[in-house]
Amino acid sequence: MHGDERVDDWFWLRERENPEVRAYLEAENGYADEVMAHTRELQDQLFAEFKHRVVETDSTVPARKGGHWYYRRTVDGLEYTIHCRRAGSEEGPEQVVLDENELAAGNEYLGVGALAVSPDARLLAYTVDTTGAERFTLRLRDLDSGLDLDDEVPDVYYGLAWGNDSRTVFYTRPNAVMRPWQLWRHSLGTPAGRDVCVLQEDDERFFVGVGRTRSDRFVVVCLESMVTTEVRVLDADDPLGEPRIVVPRRQGVEASVEDAGDRLLVLTNDGAPDFHLVDERGDDVVPERAGVRLLDVDAFAGHIALTERAEAIQRLRLDGSVVDQPEEVYSARPGENPEFDADVFRLQYTSLVTPESTVDLDFVTGERRERKRQPVRDYDTAGYASERLWAQAEDGTRVPISIVHRRDRPSGGPLLLYGYGSYEHSILPAFSPLRLSLLDRGFAWAIAHIRGGGEMGRSWYEQGKLEHKPNTFNDFIACAEHLIGEGWTSADRLVARGGSAGGLLMGAVANLRPDLFAAIVAEVPFVDTVTTMLDDSIPLTAIEWEEWGDPRTAGFYEVMKAYSPYDNVEAKRYPAMLVTAGLNDPRVAYWEPAKWVAKLRATKTDANRLLLKTQLGAGHAGPSGRYEVWREEAFVDAFILDALGLA
Repeated sequence: MHGDERVDDWFWLRERENPEVRAYLEAENGYADEVMAHTRELQDQLFAEFKHRVVETDSTVPARKGGHWYYRRTVDGLEYTIHCRRAGSEEGPEQVVLDENELAAGNEYLGVGALAVSPDARLLAYTVDTTGAERFTLRLRDLDSGLDLDDEVPDVYYGLAWGNDSRTVFYTRPNAVMRPWQLWRHSLGTPAGRDVCVLQEDDERFFVGVGRTRSDRFVVVCLESMVTTEVRVLDADDPLGEPRIVVPRRQGVEASVEDAGDRLLVLTNDGAPDFHLVDERGDDVVPERAGVRLLDVDAFAGHIALTERAEAIQRLRLDGSVVDQPEEVYSARPGENPEFDADVFRLQYTSLVTPESTVDLDFVTGERRERKRQPVRDYDTAGYASERLWAQAEDGTRVPISIVHRRDRPSGGPLLLYGYGSYEHSILPAFSPLRLSLLDRGFAWAIAHIRGGGEMGRSWYEQGKLEHKPNTFNDFIACAEHLIGEGWTSADRLVARGGSAGGLLMGAVANLRPDLFAAIVAEVPFVDTVTTMLDDSIPLTAIEWEEWGDPRTAGFYEVMKAYSPYDNVEAKRYPAMLVTAGLNDPRVAYWEPAKWVAKLRATKTDANRLLLKTQLGAGHAGPSGRYEVWREEAFVDAFILDALGLA
């Protein structure tokens, strides 16, 4: 391990149980509220705008599974979702499957990790977290009576799968560092202490996940690291049996399995960096196309739908043909398609100007039927425009930018640039009704599709990870410079925003080019990179070495130390900054943003505002109720507007 001679003056903030730490975070929250007190009327106005635009009493389009149509709805004044179904048809009598508002009563936070209805449609398995720490409790509910059974299993992770006997439930358990490492089997009516551990994964790089095929034939168990996958399947008719390996573990080979009814299909990068689709024997079903990243396969009785990504566009291919969409820059993904023997394929379509739309495509005729478009009050798509721009990075690479603005926006106005750039996760062009409050105040809103994400194929991801991570930061800077150079905005009107790994991005660009931005919003930022990646007692660290590199290994320490935001704070001017944290966050520990802000306060030479706002009863995703989320977004928007003198 590399030594580090510096003294970390804020290391003590890791002492979660220390009353002084809690007092420190509360004092920072109080300071943030005090500094922002003059914007409270603006925050209230923004919240009222969000609340007006969003139709609060609304529901999704029902999706058929067996003899029931399942949907979700929200109610004006209620924070959480109500899960429902109708028997016989979409117009049948409503039955409430799960009301999250009832679960949330008396709790500051509520997260539902998974919902799974039994094959006989009589029982519901669901998991609940009331802290934001992402450790859930599994419960079972009798859907006829609406009452929970005595069955209760504590400390479970995401993912549930039923056996076809409707009496056996599979779930995963996390270890002390939040790695789901065990698959367990619970039998209806038995105490949790009698549950059976089906398998245990001891390699600290691997997650265990569980699911069920649309065909209802198999329970699927995935054991996967960042770069390697092993897949096993269990006959759902024999839930007490042993899962068999269908994709063996080979370092660097990733895969997922889908059941087509007459054969298993495997989506894999084995010999195909951008992935290809093969059958269980290894024969090509859909060959690789360089630069077109195959993301997912959905198999139905006689039909195959593919999700793929190219040129920062996520598109769908149905039985070999690309599904045409009405706009050039958009995002399409599979919708809810629970029925294997379906007549239509449901997709979700959106763009930066088109609200989320549910569309059914007839498998045979290709007829397109829009079932629902997210209702937005006082919004006319004709008044807004989205475009695709291209910046050039310092190494000559062309970097796509998606941008949206009002058509009557004057050039050179304020602009928010959003970025992420890690884990092959893509920030795709999608509509948000909350964004309209900034757009209607003259902002343009842009996404920098930087390397490290997956927008341009697998190589795009690989060029922004491990030793190539600095490309991510340089790409974002290139996008900012392009937007300024082309007259879209100016440095004194440009705001940068990102969260989690995108918060690391914010910290890195703040150190590299603070002159480019008037303000930066860094949400739950992964900024103490070296310290965290050296400590494998912290949740997820060992798993993340395949993404960031292991700093105990020659070369990676130096690369990481050179960009780690906490380690590169300097005595110079920084933009106005808003930083958020979650006390119960298991992904980015609260102390990372807290330490970073403390060091910035002690080191930077400007008088620009620096705020730390910590959710003391939530985790990585922030508050759980929708109105709480809107309140937080109003706070962020008020900070941005105030920092630019537009409040």
